[in-house]
Amino acid sequence: MSLQPQGEKLRNAVKHISEMRKENPDINLNKLVDETSFKFDLSPKDSEFLARFVKESEAE
Repeated sequence: MSLQPQGEKLRNAVKHISEMRKENPDINLNKLVDETSFKFDLSPKDSEFLARFVKESEAE
């Protein structure tokens, strides 16, 4: 199942997370999600989506 983010901020945040994980595979994902949510000024709902996205992509 592939989730599609809605909204420009969220799409940019997902792209940022993906790029950061490629650059540093050992990065702390919880911290990365928190920092990215703040950087892109995501709503709590979008932050939750981002956390789920990271968790699901890590499981794959």
